[in-house]
Amino acid sequence: MRYLLMVSHGTFAPGLHSVLKMLMGERADVLSCSLEDGMSADQYVENLKQVVEPVSADDEIVLLGDIIGGSPLTNALNVLTEKGLLAHTVAVGGMNLPMAMTALMALENSDLATLKASMIEEARNGVAELAIDLGSDDEDDDI
Repeated sequence: MRYLLMVSHGTFAPGLHSVLKMLMGERADVLSCSLEDGMSADQYVENLKQVVEPVSADDEIVLLGDIIGGSPLTNALNVLTEKGLLAHTVAVGGMNLPMAMTALMALENSDLATLKASMIEEARNGVAELAIDLGSDDEDDDI
């Protein structure tokens, strides 16, 4: 089985998990864990170990973190190393909704290299300025 594991500071990862559930339905292959305000790194690691409990040595993980080099992502990599899963893991930082949706849609059907490239491309394409023309006062104009 292949899992999507999202980790973050604050409640970003569980919030994104909730959005994915709302848009794409409940799935057992989506996991999330966060380092919340006031939580020790040790408590976060213990919580993360419980979250990844169902993952076995034969499984693969697509790991999304909020910040490259941040505590949630680096500790997640350590936990996955301890479980012997690092060789079966693709880790990407800078998590956003387009990236997570792309990962989830292709989680079962794409090879990891293709999945990684698609996630990064969608994440980049998902960031753009929305140009709004405010130059006209006509009521009939569309925005």
